[in-house]
Amino acid sequence: MEGARWAFRFGAWSPSRAEWMLAARCVQPEERERINQFMFTKDAKAAMAGRLLIRKLVSVKTGLPWDEFRLDRTSRGKPYVAHPSPETSSVPWSFNISHQGDFAVLAAEPGRQVGVDVMKTTRPGSSSVPEFFRVMKRQFTNFEWCTITSAQSEWDQLHLFYRHWALKESFIKAIGSGLGFNLQRAEFHIAPIRMEEGRVSCETRMHLDEEEDEDWIFEECLLDGHHHVAVALGKPDNGIPNDAGKPREATPHGFTVLSFRELIAEATPLSEENPAHWESFQRKQEAPMRQSEG
Repeated sequence: MEGARWAFRFGAWSPSRAEWMLAARCVQPEERERINQFMFTKDAKAAMAGRLLIRKLVSVKTGLPWDEFRLDRTSRGKPYVAHPSPETSSVPWSFNISHQGDFAVLAAEPGRQVGVDVMKTTRPGSSSVPEFFRVMKRQFTNFEWCTITSAQSEWDQLHLFYRHWALKESFIKAIGSGLGFNLQRAEFHIAPIRMEEGRVSCETRMHLDEEEDEDWIFEECLLDGHHHVAVALGKPDNGIPNDAGKPREATPHGFTVLSFRELIAEATPLSEENPAHWESFQRKQEAPMRQSEG
């Protein structure tokens, strides 16, 4: 059973009244209220895209109609299908979302842990690159820091920095450890050094507590010249067939960038139309001061 790799470019989405009203009707009321509380339209659009991606995933991969299941959150805030029960699908699905920069992304797999993170390469907004690196260096091992600083230009160093950060985040999201995980425990040996748009790489290796961990695969790709995505894949559960026979030989998946029409193709409204949803969205500012993108 094939996994899912979907992306939605919310940064380029300027929803019409009809689009935002439809989107608001297609998520659960408490989710809509949480989205309404964001101060900036960029954050509201990112959150809305994330919820729609999850509902689309459940509907497409389990066959449940859009309006016949409920999403809840764990104590750590991770969404899961609460009703009907997960047994509705013969194979348990693991899914994860991330949104940063201009994209919301979703990665999902049947029968294995999955974590995803997207990072946009930007210059620090309030400090120089050396000062930014001085503060962030403690999150990386000496080996990783040598890799990051080996690039000749500051921009290339930033690109490698955010690439490493996405890898670390994808792993801790997959295992569900959250803020209590020491990021230096997971050391990444990246390959190739330069990524190419349109190509998915699975060559990067992770050393966990100074030993190479062969159970984890890391898919990496560029959505564009600025956005790097990392997907962490754990070892398949017992009883779940692995098409390639070996975890490291799993076929990599590129991300499909969805249009708004594709994002809501399976959607069924869960509530009545309320003009207040559009009015609340219109009152928001677009975004705080943007970081320089070089």
